[in-house]
Amino acid sequence: MKELKLDFQKNILNKRITVVGMGVSGKSAAILANHLGAIVYASDLSSSEKIVLNAMELMHDHHIASETGIHSKRIYDSDLLILSPGISASSEIIKEASKKNIPMVSEIEFASWFTKCSIIGITGSNGKTTTTQILNQIFQTNKVVGVIGGNIGIPFSECVLDELLHPDKDRIYLLEISSFQLEFASTFNPLMAVYTNITEDHLDRHHSMKEYINMKKRLVKNFTNKNLVVFNEDDDILKSIFNDSKHKTLTYGLNSLEHNFYIKEGFLFHKNSNEALLHTNDLKIKGKHNILNCLAASSCAEAYGININEIKNALKKFNGIPHRIEHVTTLKGVDYINDSKATNINSVVVAIKTYTKPIILLLGGYNKGVDFRLLIPHIKSNSVKTILAYGEAGEQIETAIGDAVRLFKVNDLNSAVKDAHSIAHPGDIVLLSPGCASFDQFNNFEDRGDFFKMAVNKLSFL
Repeated sequence: MKELKLDFQKNILNKRITVVGMGVSGKSAAILANHLGAIVYASDLSSSEKIVLNAMELMHDHHIASETGIHSKRIYDSDLLILSPGISASSEIIKEASKKNIPMVSEIEFASWFTKCSIIGITGSNGKTTTTQILNQIFQTNKVVGVIGGNIGIPFSECVLDELLHPDKDRIYLLEISSFQLEFASTFNPLMAVYTNITEDHLDRHHSMKEYINMKKRLVKNFTNKNLVVFNEDDDILKSIFNDSKHKTLTYGLNSLEHNFYIKEGFLFHKNSNEALLHTNDLKIKGKHNILNCLAASSCAEAYGININEIKNALKKFNGIPHRIEHVTTLKGVDYINDSKATNINSVVVAIKTYTKPIILLLGGYNKGVDFRLLIPHIKSNSVKTILAYGEAGEQIETAIGDAVRLFKVNDLNSAVKDAHSIAHPGDIVLLSPGCASFDQFNNFEDRGDFFKMAVNKLSFL
């Protein structure tokens, strides 16, 4: 694969490239490859309005041919396939391309071949978006501009295209990276990797925890002693992976005072100073999980060379991110919280542990292969008084939870919001923390979160 990378770096002109998937990242990869001089074709099984509009844009603005609603044999007339994150290794395209010995890479891998800037890759089951955003806040105070991309923000291909068009801008890429994006990444090699945690997730795609963990480890497969792994030492899986590895590592966590940044009696300290940098109450984002995110970002930023005072000031300014334990409004004494970003069980557990008030939990969507019975001990030991199970996973949730807590099954999120409003009392919290993907009813978790906020705001007119 290194030879392939070198070949395309030197001789991409007139190479035949097919981009499979015309979502946001696929469209950006097609435009980048086209800009570099390749002969590009794009294909997507979907014929949704969004995909058709993307195909029209590729043709009209960039003269890139494409097909929608089908994967024809033309896609195999290629020197390279660039795969969008939604394409799994078990798909027929992958099997057929493998038979024909057509090389395949992920969008993030392809884009990395053409950048000269440093990359920090942030991954994990939970917390990676917030950690990435905190890092971005820190880098805004630095002469090197942080550019968010990857799984959030701008697709990496679009970032690299901007770099090629404006090479005078000094930047560092802060890439949130999912396991899907690593599946076909062979030479990808960021300067640093940040691991927030690893918990059960995406088992509908990866089939087992072992496979999921191995996919996450691909982020550092090309690391040498010039690279750095920053990881959460409180996480047992990460500790088992990296404590005995040959990688150069830097740890953070809440369970030890031996880290560069550590928490003592509610204060954030640095190992080289006797004075506290701040109290955790000074942070605008709350919860143990967010303290860990701050520690991850701080450790990474300092390792890169950012001044400790700049880190401290950035932590104080950071306001949090939409759809992650986001307070929407208070109606008649009831707080409505949007945690649409919670797409797995561990995220739900983090959310319910954040509050001590009685919780009406809105749980549901498209199940990614998780076992909802894992929620039962956390429901019983925390303040969840009612669950409203909705969507495609509603029946599975109802069966799994049983009589552990009062539960009602409803059709969709809109019904869940209305029913929660009708049974809530002053002092309660209505918490959307679905524990599922959004694809049964929505395009993504942002779409779901925005719908929830709209539905909640409509309640004030009832």
